[in-house]
Amino acid sequence: MNFLKLHPNLRVRIGVGFVNRLLDSMITSFMAIYLAFRYGVAVAGVLMFVVVSFGVVGMLVGGHISDTRGRRQTLLLTEFAGVITFAVMALGDSWGDTVLVYGAYLVNRFAASVSLPANDALIIDVTTPEDRKQVYTFIYWTINLALAIGGLAGGFLYNGHFTLLLGGAAVCTAGVVLVTYFFIAETKPVVENAPPRASALAEFSAGYKLVIRDGMFIRYMVAATLFMGIELQLTNYVGVRLAHDLPNGIELLGILRAENTALVVILTLFSHLLFRRLSDNVRLLGGVGIFVAGYMVLTVSNTGWVLLIAGFVFTIGELMNVPVKQAMLANMVPEQARTRYMAVYNLNIRVAQMLAAVCLSLGSIVPPWGMALLFGAAGLVILSQFRVLLARSAVREPVAV
Repeated sequence: MNFLKLHPNLRVRIGVGFVNRLLDSMITSFMAIYLAFRYGVAVAGVLMFVVVSFGVVGMLVGGHISDTRGRRQTLLLTEFAGVITFAVMALGDSWGDTVLVYGAYLVNRFAASVSLPANDALIIDVTTPEDRKQVYTFIYWTINLALAIGGLAGGFLYNGHFTLLLGGAAVCTAGVVLVTYFFIAETKPVVENAPPRASALAEFSAGYKLVIRDGMFIRYMVAATLFMGIELQLTNYVGVRLAHDLPNGIELLGILRAENTALVVILTLFSHLLFRRLSDNVRLLGGVGIFVAGYMVLTVSNTGWVLLIAGFVFTIGELMNVPVKQAMLANMVPEQARTRYMAVYNLNIRVAQMLAAVCLSLGSIVPPWGMALLFGAAGLVILSQFRVLLARSAVREPVAV
């Protein structure tokens, strides 16, 4: 894929997305630790739950605003809010005012959630079904690279330099606002003979009813949510089990995460060559099967080299299926409701986080082999949903909006 031949909007958003992910992994990944040290673990958990809840509302609001008002306007508004909230967080931390830091962080995460559907829809607006797999492969690579660099930098800068980190985030986000203002064009599809606008509440409700009634999209949501739920087990059930069962379990978890990140960053650039002879069906279904199998081994094994092989296996499965899965999603959403669809789709992250928490509690009473069987059953459900979607994708009718 030639980066310079991509749509200008897409090139800019890939760069901006890298910066946003970098800041996210440098700062927000450490906010739970920040709050736990100041309020205790129990209160920090409640405060982070509130953040997640606001994020759910933000994505639904963002999907509606972006479909009705436009992608560019939504991105500019939310990115400007990011500048203000990062600056307030920096001031609050320098003053020792944890309440101010948390309040600004809450607004920051709400704004970021509002922008997410608009950003996703903008990418779909300027890509074609033929090039989406390669585009999503490249985006997947940049995201993982940003997470790796940001997590490392944040770990070194968090202690003693958190205020400086927040101030730097405000400056970088201000740069993002300027880039969006000068280099991003509106891509919202023009609706000819549009009906008169209803009230905001009626319009909001009607738009999301269309999404919920789309049976194929709901099948995709079920599969994507279960897939994400399994993926999150590495830092939830699997991580806790390794720390509990092995004397070097925490170190092994760190190695597994580093292995996954390194393989993704290195192999994603060559994934088109590695998997070019495989059909989309084989990449999606085979990739899911390999991914789930790797996690089932992580669930039951206590042998270091076996765990490392399982980490390699699930990463290959992830690389095989993620671009195909993302392209399938982009192809199935109707043009005039893209951001509403993407807003609902992004809720799968929140639901998956809840499933991961349930599995963590369930793992305290269910043996590892029982958890492995549970993950295997979830994998079968994922495969069954994707098989139906693959079979029907060629004859899918657009949803009227």
